[in-house]
Amino acid sequence: MDTAPPAGAGAGAGAPLPLSGELPELAGVHWRRRVDEEGLRRADRLWTLSAVAHEVPFLLTAVLLPALNLIMIPVSVAALAFAWVIPELYAARGAGVLRPPRRAVSGGAAAEHRALGLLADLVGHDARDLLTRTGLALEAGRLGVWVVGPAGALLVRPGGRRVQCYCVRATGDDLPVADRVAHLLLALRADEPGFATVANLTFSGAGWRIRRRLAPPARLALSAAVGVAAAGTARRTRAPAAV
Repeated sequence: MDTAPPAGAGAGAGAPLPLSGELPELAGVHWRRRVDEEGLRRADRLWTLSAVAHEVPFLLTAVLLPALNLIMIPVSVAALAFAWVIPELYAARGAGVLRPPRRAVSGGAAAEHRALGLLADLVGHDARDLLTRTGLALEAGRLGVWVVGPAGALLVRPGGRRVQCYCVRATGDDLPVADRVAHLLLALRADEPGFATVANLTFSGAGWRIRRRLAPPARLALSAAVGVAAAGTARRTRAPAAV
């Protein structure tokens, strides 16, 4: 999995993590435009166009070949399979940001338990129960609702229908999983647009597609984030009528 410079690296190295302003890791990706709402919409459009460009040739092949000769039906079926598999591979890559690392951490289960307790102190009451059940942190931001995992985060866009997956790592290969989540959560709170700029966008698409590739705990966290995103959009829609 491709990773950008580690978010929250300063916290892991002993340097203070800024609580306002820009993340220092932005200097390592100076060629990237700082993410904003328009940039996210542009990324969504580009991912949709890319998916269409990948799938349309296979779909046309699946339709046209049998029309030319019925003996080509097996090739048509293979083309349909490719049209389905390509977006599924991207979704599987995006879902990887919420998978725990396979490498064991120093301190074992005791270290993980302590780290989870410290992470619970960083989240609100509503998110604490979800954290205990899934090990993932829910964070509502200006760009959407985030589900923060050990190797990145999912961003549920307003309305709850579209999800973006960001791959980014915290420093320290032997850190407990909860510590990795805490580092990324702090970086996200310090500079949400900067966090999205530093991280690598690995998937953008329908929530149902990414949900199929997640483990049950991560599905639960995604469902909670979709609910928060949908509720927030509904409140904003009703607000003018209440004035």
